[in-house]
Formats: sequence, structure tokens, C-alpha cells
Amino acid sequence: MLDFSDIERVLVVTAHPDDVDFGAAGTVANLTDAGVEVVYCLVTDGQAGGFDRTIPRSEMAAIRREEQTKAAAEVGVTRLYFLGHTDGAVVADMALREDISMVIREVRPQVVITQSPLRNLDSTYGSHPDHLATGEATMCAVYPDARNPFAFGGSRCAELEDWAVDEMWVMLAVGAQDAVDITAQLDRKIRALRCHASQHRDPDGLEERVRAWWQQLAADRGMPAGTSVEVFRVVDTR
Repeated sequence: MLDFSDIERVLVVTAHPDDVDFGAAGTVANLTDAGVEVVYCLVTDGQAGGFDRTIPRSEMAAIRREEQTKAAAEVGVTRLYFLGHTDGAVVADMALREDISMVIREVRPQVVITQSPLRNLDSTYGSHPDHLATGEATMCAVYPDARNPFAFGGSRCAELEDWAVDEMWVMLAVGAQDAVDITAQLDRKIRALRCHASQHRDPDGLEERVRAWWQQLAADRGMPAGTSVEVFRVVDTR
């Protein structure tokens, strides 16, 4: 994992609003505190989420964009891309690969944080089909698409200078070895998650579970009691 001092920009690509806050908001807070620019790219607006059936889906999309924007601000992120793909129907096709490649070429990050493209049979929620498709499309965009000057010929993406990402950090991936201490950032992570009010029937219960989850990840790695970590599988893409 690159040292934060060697990173100028990080791009986070996730399927839905709130995915980054569950998987990496503490790490993002550490990065922005260290002076790293972090940019979010949301593949969908999350219009298929929530529990209130009276809210029109177009309205839910607007609500979730606003919630994610507020959550991002809690951890020092002010630049967000919303790609507008349909929640629940994400596929790792060339259209999505091109969209993500365009963002990579515009942001020019050293690190891309994203979701795992591999299904984990121990985690139904973590293996949402949109997550898997987003992880796969992002990996394809990092290599070979965004760095290939001949990709997407004749498109708006092709007009942007190609860019090679140094590392990918895959959130909560099977075999994740790198742990980032977020103990000092856990309250900010919780505040970011609470911004997604449309998604949580019991925000207090959510907070209790989240605190326990991330402390357990630290305990599993032999870290002192009370420590919280986020974990990543780091992929060298240089």
C-alpha cells in the first residue's frame, strides 16, 4: 500500500451512495486529513434503495445524491461524479468501462478504491450484483482502458490524455491483508453513514453494529482492544 505522503489524488468508485461510507469512509478521512484530494464516482444514484414505498424512484435518486454529497463532506470530499446508471441493473459493459475511464483520465489518481469483482459466498450484502459489476468494470478501466491511448476511438473519452493508476485498493475483499487504522476517524465515519437517512430504519442500531464490525476486524488482526480498522486487498497496477 502506497504511503499517504506519496499520493496526491484518490478516486473512489462504488455502485451506490453509502457504499463508500460502509467500506472506506474512515480511510478517506485519514487521506483528506493528510492533504490528499479524494474524489467520489457513483455508478448509480441508488434509486432502488430505501424502505419508504411512497417515495417516487426519481425522487429517491435526488435524495440519495444529496445524502451522499453531505456524507462526503463529513470526511473532507467535495468533488463527486454521478454516472447515472440504473440501480439494480449495472453491468460491466463497455459503456460503463468508458464512463469510469473518462473519470480516471479527468481525475488522474495514483490510487483507485473500489469494490470487489468477486462474489463472497459468506457475504450476501457485500456481493450485491451491482457491486460485483462495478468492481469488474473499474478494474477493466484501470487496466487496460484508461491507460490505453487507443481505447474508445472517436469518443469524448479518447480526447482525454491516457492515465495509468499505480494501485487499486479493493474494499473488504477476500484475502484483504492491508488494514488502515480508523480509530480516530470512526465518529466521522458514523456521521457519514447517518447522512443516508433514507436507508436506515434504525440508525442507532446501525451505529452499534458498525462500531462492532470495525472493531472486530481489528481484533481479528491482533490489534489492541478498542481499535477500529478498514481492510483492503491492494493490487499493484503499475
